[in-house]
Amino acid sequence: MITIAIANQKGGVGKTTTAINIATAMAATGWKTLLIDLDPQGNASTGLGLGNDDRESSSYELLVEGAPLVSCIQPTSIPGMDIVPATQDLSGAEVELVAVEDRTARLSKALSGHMGHDIAFIDCPPSLGLLTLNALSAADTLLVPLQCEFFALEGLSQLLQTVERVQSRFNPDLGIIGIALTMFDRRNRLTDQVADDVRDCLGNLVFESVIPRNVRLSEAPSHGLPALVYDHNCPGSRAYISLARELIGRIPGERKAA
Repeated sequence: MITIAIANQKGGVGKTTTAINIATAMAATGWKTLLIDLDPQGNASTGLGLGNDDRESSSYELLVEGAPLVSCIQPTSIPGMDIVPATQDLSGAEVELVAVEDRTARLSKALSGHMGHDIAFIDCPPSLGLLTLNALSAADTLLVPLQCEFFALEGLSQLLQTVERVQSRFNPDLGIIGIALTMFDRRNRLTDQVADDVRDCLGNLVFESVIPRNVRLSEAPSHGLPALVYDHNCPGSRAYISLARELIGRIPGERKAA
């Protein structure tokens, strides 16, 4: 199983929307997919139609109580896609994990040896605390959603510095599979400028596929559905399908064989 963390410490960049829809697209192409909701807000869980009462075991039990991964996995309405949901209990995990000796490796140990899925996506909280550190320590690679606004560039530089620290201390094999430009608005000249600046700085690390501002992407979670199911033909859905194709092209060949 290849594990991809979807992280950006800046909120409101389309991180959870990306996690839900890229996971759905991968499942639709035949990959047995697991989505791990590591955000205490639990938006990925809600966006896939899981109410609070439906979340029997969660990522809190997985990280803090050491519950087996298989006991925390729940099916979704999407064929081939499962989820480890999040509950509000996870908001206390940052404090509770401080006193734990292996506090940054809890998720890595939980995922170790899991053979039930081909690929796992981890939806991280908008911070660089212990939850995100667990995700980066467990991940093979990182996908960064980046909103096409000026302040997003500052956040990106901080995230890249954090990745370097994680590589040096916890996970030397952690890579970055790509930067996904989100909330792209062609009517706004600043959007084009930010996109050009990111591509000039990071080159081929930036995906060609760009996620546009699209009302259907915003509406879909209120119906408990990914946008790819809510409106398969909307511009946002088509963009995520294109992004999934690019992502598959960047996964090493032996992983694709899974």
